[in-house]
Amino acid sequence: MKMISALLPGVFFCLALIGQGRPVLGAAEVCRVFPSDNVWNAPVDKLPIDRQSAAYINTIGAGGGLHADFGSGEWPPESGAPIGIPYVTVSGTQPKVQVSFDYDDESDPGPYPIPADAPIEGGSQSDGDRHVLVIDNDNCILYELYYSFPQVDGSWQAGSGAIFDLKSNRLRPSGWTSADAAGLPIFPGLVRYDEVASGEIRHALRFTAPQTRKAFVWPARHYASSLTGAQYPPMGQRFRLKAAFDVSGFSTQARVILLALKRYGMILADNGSSWYISGAPDPRWDNDVLHELNQVHGSDFEAVDAASLMVDPESGKAKSQGIFNLPLYLLLGF
Repeated sequence: MKMISALLPGVFFCLALIGQGRPVLGAAEVCRVFPSDNVWNAPVDKLPIDRQSAAYINTIGAGGGLHADFGSGEWPPESGAPIGIPYVTVSGTQPKVQVSFDYDDESDPGPYPIPADAPIEGGSQSDGDRHVLVIDNDNCILYELYYSFPQVDGSWQAGSGAIFDLKSNRLRPSGWTSADAAGLPIFPGLVRYDEVASGEIRHALRFTAPQTRKAFVWPARHYASSLTGAQYPPMGQRFRLKAAFDVSGFSTQARVILLALKRYGMILADNGSSWYISGAPDPRWDNDVLHELNQVHGSDFEAVDAASLMVDPESGKAKSQGIFNLPLYLLLGF
Protein backbone atom coordinates (compact mmCIF):
# COMPACT_ATOMS: atom_id res chain seq x y z
CA MET A 1 0.00 0.00 0.00
CA LYS A 2 2.84 2.39 0.78
CA MET A 3 4.30 1.79 -2.68
CA ILE A 4 0.95 2.42 -4.37
CA SER A 5 0.43 5.59 -2.33
CA ALA A 6 3.84 6.80 -3.34
CA LEU A 7 3.01 6.24 -7.00
CA LEU A 8 -0.40 7.94 -6.95
CA PRO A 9 0.89 11.53 -7.30
CA GLY A 10 2.89 10.47 -10.32
CA VAL A 11 -0.07 8.60 -11.82
CA PHE A 12 -2.33 11.66 -11.45
CA PHE A 13 0.44 13.78 -12.95
CA CYS A 14 0.64 11.31 -15.82
CA LEU A 15 -3.12 11.33 -16.40
CA ALA A 16 -3.01 15.11 -16.61
CA LEU A 17 -0.35 14.86 -19.29
CA ILE A 18 -2.48 12.42 -21.27
CA GLY A 19 -5.21 15.02 -21.45
CA GLN A 20 -2.79 17.72 -22.48
CA GLY A 21 -0.35 15.72 -24.55
CA ARG A 22 -1.60 16.59 -28.02
CA PRO A 23 0.79 18.67 -30.12
CA VAL A 24 -0.18 22.33 -30.36
CA LEU A 25 0.62 24.90 -33.01
CA GLY A 26 2.71 27.16 -30.81
CA ALA A 27 2.80 29.44 -27.79
CA ALA A 28 0.67 32.12 -29.45
CA GLU A 29 -1.58 29.63 -31.24
CA VAL A 30 -4.41 27.78 -29.58
CA CYS A 31 -5.37 24.81 -31.76
CA ARG A 32 -4.38 21.30 -30.85
CA VAL A 33 -3.50 19.00 -33.72
CA PHE A 34 -6.18 16.32 -33.55
CA PRO A 35 -7.51 14.70 -30.37
CA SER A 36 -5.02 13.07 -28.02
CA ASP A 37 -6.28 9.61 -29.06
CA ASN A 38 -5.64 10.24 -32.77
CA VAL A 39 -3.35 7.80 -34.55
CA TRP A 40 -0.85 10.58 -35.36
CA ASN A 41 -0.42 11.12 -31.62
CA ALA A 42 -0.20 7.43 -30.67
CA PRO A 43 3.11 5.93 -29.47
CA VAL A 44 4.23 2.86 -31.41
CA ASP A 45 7.35 1.93 -29.45
CA LYS A 46 5.68 -1.15 -27.93
CA LEU A 47 3.91 -2.45 -31.05
CA PRO A 48 5.02 -5.61 -32.88
CA ILE A 49 7.30 -5.50 -35.90
CA ASP A 50 5.56 -5.94 -39.25
CA ARG A 51 6.37 -9.31 -40.83
CA GLN A 52 7.41 -7.53 -44.05
CA SER A 53 9.73 -5.16 -42.23
CA ALA A 54 13.02 -6.44 -43.68
CA ALA A 55 11.65 -6.39 -47.23
CA TYR A 56 10.34 -2.84 -46.86
CA ILE A 57 13.62 -1.57 -45.43
CA ASN A 58 15.61 -3.14 -48.27
CA THR A 59 13.25 -1.74 -50.90
CA ILE A 60 13.45 1.80 -49.55
CA GLY A 61 17.21 1.44 -48.98
CA ALA A 62 18.87 -0.19 -46.00
CA GLY A 63 22.08 1.77 -46.59
CA GLY A 64 20.44 5.09 -47.34
CA GLY A 65 20.67 7.93 -44.84
CA LEU A 66 17.84 9.74 -43.11
CA HIS A 67 17.37 13.23 -44.52
CA ALA A 68 15.74 16.32 -43.05
CA ASP A 69 13.78 17.76 -45.98
CA PHE A 70 13.57 21.12 -44.22
CA GLY A 71 15.84 23.74 -42.73
CA SER A 72 16.77 27.41 -42.70
CA GLY A 73 17.52 29.66 -45.64
CA GLU A 74 16.67 28.95 -49.27
CA TRP A 75 17.48 26.17 -51.69
CA PRO A 76 18.80 26.78 -54.21
CA PRO A 77 20.44 29.83 -52.60
CA GLU A 78 18.79 33.17 -53.40
CA SER A 79 15.91 31.37 -55.14
CA GLY A 80 13.19 32.54 -52.79
CA ALA A 81 12.38 28.89 -52.09
CA PRO A 82 12.24 28.00 -48.37
CA ILE A 83 13.57 24.58 -47.37
CA GLY A 84 10.58 22.53 -46.30
CA ILE A 85 6.79 22.73 -46.41
CA PRO A 86 5.61 26.11 -45.06
CA TYR A 87 2.26 26.85 -43.47
CA VAL A 88 0.36 29.95 -42.41
CA THR A 89 -2.19 30.51 -39.65
CA VAL A 90 -5.17 32.84 -40.14
CA SER A 91 -8.11 34.04 -38.07
CA GLY A 92 -11.69 32.97 -38.59
CA THR A 93 -12.35 36.27 -40.38
CA GLN A 94 -9.88 35.56 -43.19
CA PRO A 95 -11.82 35.96 -46.49
CA LYS A 96 -12.34 32.69 -48.32
CA VAL A 97 -11.60 32.28 -52.00
CA GLN A 98 -12.70 29.82 -54.64
CA VAL A 99 -10.39 26.96 -55.64
CA SER A 100 -10.76 24.86 -58.78
CA PHE A 101 -9.26 21.37 -58.77
CA ASP A 102 -7.86 18.97 -61.36
CA TYR A 103 -9.07 16.08 -59.17
CA ASP A 104 -12.32 17.69 -58.13
CA ASP A 105 -14.09 14.36 -57.51
CA GLU A 106 -11.71 13.66 -54.59
CA SER A 107 -11.24 17.24 -53.34
CA ASP A 108 -13.16 19.20 -50.72
CA PRO A 109 -14.78 22.09 -52.61
CA GLY A 110 -14.20 24.86 -50.07
CA PRO A 111 -13.97 27.85 -50.41
CA TYR A 112 -10.60 28.11 -48.67
CA PRO A 113 -9.30 30.99 -46.46
CA ILE A 114 -6.06 31.46 -48.39
CA PRO A 115 -4.26 34.79 -47.99
CA ALA A 116 -3.02 36.39 -51.19
CA ASP A 117 0.57 36.02 -49.93
CA ALA A 118 0.24 32.45 -48.64
CA PRO A 119 3.62 30.70 -48.76
CA ILE A 120 3.99 28.02 -51.44
CA GLU A 121 6.26 25.02 -51.00
CA GLY A 122 9.33 25.62 -53.14
CA GLY A 123 8.48 29.27 -53.69
CA SER A 124 6.27 31.03 -56.20
CA GLN A 125 8.31 29.80 -59.18
CA SER A 126 8.43 26.15 -58.10
CA ASP A 127 7.58 23.33 -60.50
CA GLY A 128 7.37 20.82 -57.63
CA ASP A 129 4.49 19.82 -55.36
CA ARG A 130 3.66 23.45 -54.50
CA HIS A 131 1.77 22.58 -51.31
CA VAL A 132 -0.14 25.36 -49.56
CA LEU A 133 -1.15 24.78 -45.91
CA VAL A 134 -3.51 27.14 -44.07
CA ILE A 135 -4.81 26.78 -40.51
CA ASP A 136 -7.87 28.68 -39.35
CA ASN A 137 -6.76 29.10 -35.77
CA ASP A 138 -10.12 30.33 -34.46
CA ASN A 139 -12.03 27.29 -35.70
CA CYS A 140 -9.13 24.78 -35.74
CA ILE A 141 -9.64 23.84 -39.36
CA LEU A 142 -6.73 22.77 -41.58
CA TYR A 143 -6.84 23.53 -45.31
CA GLU A 144 -4.30 21.91 -47.62
CA LEU A 145 -3.69 22.22 -51.37
CA TYR A 146 -1.46 20.30 -53.77
CA TYR A 147 0.07 21.90 -56.89
CA SER A 148 -1.33 25.33 -56.10
CA PHE A 149 -1.34 28.40 -58.32
CA PRO A 150 -2.85 31.79 -57.47
CA GLN A 151 -5.00 33.35 -60.19
CA VAL A 152 -5.28 37.00 -61.17
CA ASP A 153 -8.88 37.21 -59.91
CA GLY A 154 -7.87 36.11 -56.38
CA SER A 155 -8.96 32.49 -56.80
CA TRP A 156 -6.59 29.50 -56.87
CA GLN A 157 -6.06 26.53 -59.18
CA ALA A 158 -4.82 23.31 -57.55
CA GLY A 159 -4.36 19.66 -58.29
CA SER A 160 -6.28 18.56 -55.21
CA GLY A 161 -7.39 19.89 -51.86
CA ALA A 162 -8.52 18.65 -48.47
CA ILE A 163 -10.08 20.17 -45.36
CA PHE A 164 -9.49 18.64 -41.91
CA ASP A 165 -11.21 19.44 -38.63
CA LEU A 166 -8.36 19.37 -36.12
CA LYS A 167 -10.87 18.62 -33.34
CA SER A 168 -12.04 15.42 -35.04
CA ASN A 169 -10.72 11.93 -35.75
CA ARG A 170 -12.63 11.73 -39.04
CA LEU A 171 -10.72 10.31 -42.02
CA ARG A 172 -11.27 11.10 -45.67
CA PRO A 173 -13.45 8.70 -47.67
CA SER A 174 -11.64 5.48 -48.54
CA GLY A 175 -9.95 5.80 -51.93
CA TRP A 176 -9.72 9.61 -51.81
CA THR A 177 -6.48 11.48 -52.16
CA SER A 178 -5.80 14.70 -50.24
CA ALA A 179 -2.99 17.18 -50.80
CA ASP A 180 -0.83 14.11 -50.13
CA ALA A 181 -0.68 10.85 -52.08
CA ALA A 182 -1.74 8.79 -49.06
CA GLY A 183 -4.93 10.81 -48.51
CA LEU A 184 -3.57 12.00 -45.18
CA PRO A 185 -3.09 15.53 -43.81
CA ILE A 186 0.42 16.92 -44.21
CA PHE A 187 0.68 19.40 -41.36
CA PRO A 188 0.39 16.90 -38.44
CA GLY A 189 3.49 15.05 -39.68
CA LEU A 190 5.77 18.05 -40.07
CA VAL A 191 8.77 18.61 -37.83
CA ARG A 192 8.34 22.15 -36.45
CA TYR A 193 11.05 24.19 -34.79
CA ASP A 194 8.95 25.25 -31.77
CA GLU A 195 8.30 21.61 -30.89
CA VAL A 196 11.97 20.69 -31.13
CA ALA A 197 12.92 23.76 -29.06
CA SER A 198 10.44 22.65 -26.37
CA GLY A 199 12.42 19.40 -26.05
CA GLU A 200 9.82 16.96 -27.33
CA ILE A 201 7.84 16.02 -30.44
CA ARG A 202 4.63 14.21 -29.50
CA HIS A 203 3.45 12.86 -32.84
CA ALA A 204 4.48 10.74 -35.80
CA LEU A 205 6.42 12.31 -38.65
CA ARG A 206 5.75 12.26 -42.39
CA PHE A 207 8.24 10.67 -44.80
CA THR A 208 8.63 9.59 -48.41
CA ALA A 209 9.94 6.57 -50.31
CA PRO A 210 10.76 6.16 -54.03
CA GLN A 211 8.62 3.08 -54.67
CA THR A 212 5.35 2.18 -52.95
CA ARG A 213 2.74 -0.50 -53.46
CA LYS A 214 -0.65 -0.21 -55.09
CA ALA A 215 -2.22 -0.43 -51.65
CA PHE A 216 -2.79 1.56 -48.49
CA VAL A 217 -3.15 0.65 -44.83
CA TRP A 218 -4.96 2.51 -42.06
CA PRO A 219 -4.96 5.43 -41.57
CA ALA A 220 -4.04 6.14 -45.21
CA ARG A 221 -6.89 6.39 -47.72
CA HIS A 222 -5.19 6.35 -51.11
CA TYR A 223 -2.33 4.81 -53.08
CA ALA A 224 -0.23 6.24 -55.91
CA SER A 225 1.50 3.30 -57.57
CA SER A 226 0.98 0.46 -60.03
CA LEU A 227 3.49 -1.85 -58.28
CA THR A 228 1.98 -4.92 -56.62
CA GLY A 229 5.01 -6.75 -55.19
CA ALA A 230 4.94 -7.51 -51.47
CA GLN A 231 8.39 -5.94 -51.06
CA TYR A 232 6.96 -2.48 -51.72
CA PRO A 233 5.53 -0.70 -48.65
CA PRO A 234 1.92 0.49 -48.84
CA MET A 235 0.92 4.08 -48.20
CA GLY A 236 0.28 4.63 -44.50
CA GLN A 237 2.89 2.09 -43.39
CA ARG A 238 4.40 3.11 -40.06
CA PHE A 239 8.10 2.81 -39.25
CA ARG A 240 10.10 3.52 -36.11
CA LEU A 241 13.73 3.96 -35.17
CA LYS A 242 14.99 0.86 -33.37
CA ALA A 243 14.99 1.15 -29.59
CA ALA A 244 18.64 0.14 -29.37
CA PHE A 245 19.84 2.94 -31.63
CA ASP A 246 22.22 5.17 -29.65
CA VAL A 247 21.22 8.85 -29.88
CA SER A 248 23.63 10.11 -27.22
CA GLY A 249 26.20 11.45 -29.69
CA PHE A 250 23.79 13.71 -31.56
CA SER A 251 23.20 17.42 -31.03
CA THR A 252 20.09 18.44 -29.12
CA GLN A 253 17.89 19.31 -32.11
CA ALA A 254 18.71 16.06 -33.88
CA ARG A 255 18.29 14.03 -30.69
CA VAL A 256 14.74 15.36 -30.12
CA ILE A 257 13.79 14.27 -33.65
CA LEU A 258 15.35 10.83 -33.21
CA LEU A 259 13.60 10.24 -29.89
CA ALA A 260 10.28 11.06 -31.57
CA LEU A 261 11.11 8.53 -34.28
CA LYS A 262 11.65 5.91 -31.59
CA ARG A 263 8.42 6.62 -29.72
CA TYR A 264 5.98 7.80 -32.41
CA GLY A 265 7.70 6.72 -35.61
CA MET A 266 6.90 8.01 -39.07
CA ILE A 267 4.16 7.39 -41.62
CA LEU A 268 4.79 6.77 -45.32
CA ALA A 269 2.75 9.51 -46.97
CA ASP A 270 4.07 10.12 -50.49
CA ASN A 271 6.40 8.97 -53.24
CA GLY A 272 9.75 10.76 -53.14
CA SER A 273 13.33 10.36 -52.05
CA SER A 274 14.31 7.61 -49.62
CA TRP A 275 13.94 8.37 -45.93
CA TYR A 276 13.13 12.07 -46.42
CA ILE A 277 11.26 13.38 -43.38
CA SER A 278 9.18 16.51 -43.82
CA GLY A 279 9.31 19.67 -41.78
CA ALA A 280 8.46 23.35 -41.84
CA PRO A 281 11.11 25.91 -42.82
CA ASP A 282 12.34 28.18 -40.06
CA PRO A 283 15.30 30.59 -39.88
CA ARG A 284 16.21 29.15 -36.48
CA TRP A 285 17.08 25.69 -37.79
CA ASP A 286 20.78 24.83 -37.69
CA ASN A 287 21.28 23.07 -41.03
CA ASP A 288 24.59 21.53 -39.92
CA VAL A 289 22.82 19.90 -36.98
CA LEU A 290 20.02 18.64 -39.21
CA HIS A 291 22.66 17.07 -41.47
CA GLU A 292 23.64 14.86 -38.52
CA LEU A 293 20.51 12.84 -39.29
CA ASN A 294 22.33 11.46 -42.35
CA GLN A 295 24.25 9.24 -39.92
CA VAL A 296 21.02 7.28 -39.37
CA HIS A 297 20.49 4.60 -42.02
CA GLY A 298 17.50 2.69 -43.28
CA SER A 299 18.79 -0.41 -41.51
CA ASP A 300 18.30 1.43 -38.20
CA PHE A 301 14.52 1.41 -38.73
CA GLU A 302 11.86 -1.27 -38.59
CA ALA A 303 8.33 -1.39 -39.97
CA VAL A 304 5.58 -1.49 -37.36
CA ASP A 305 2.35 -3.49 -37.40
CA ALA A 306 -0.05 -0.78 -36.22
CA ALA A 307 -3.25 -2.75 -36.88
CA SER A 308 -3.90 -3.21 -33.16
CA LEU A 309 -4.33 0.56 -32.77
CA MET A 310 -7.34 0.70 -35.07
CA VAL A 311 -10.75 1.15 -33.46
CA ASP A 312 -12.72 1.73 -36.67
CA PRO A 313 -11.31 1.73 -40.23
CA GLU A 314 -13.25 4.92 -40.94
CA SER A 315 -11.79 6.79 -37.96
CA GLY A 316 -8.35 8.04 -36.99
CA LYS A 317 -9.01 7.22 -33.35
CA ALA A 318 -6.39 4.89 -31.89
CA LYS A 319 -6.78 2.44 -29.04
CA SER A 320 -5.16 3.50 -25.80
CA GLN A 321 -1.91 1.76 -25.01
CA GLY A 322 -2.41 2.45 -21.29
CA ILE A 323 -0.56 4.74 -18.91
CA PHE A 324 2.02 2.04 -18.23
CA ASN A 325 3.30 2.46 -21.76
CA LEU A 326 4.61 5.85 -20.67
CA PRO A 327 8.18 6.30 -19.47
CA LEU A 328 8.78 5.46 -15.82
CA TYR A 329 9.82 9.03 -14.98
CA LEU A 330 6.37 10.22 -16.07
CA LEU A 331 4.63 7.56 -14.02
CA LEU A 332 6.63 8.57 -10.98
CA GLY A 333 5.95 12.26 -11.55
CA PHE A 334 9.61 13.26 -11.71
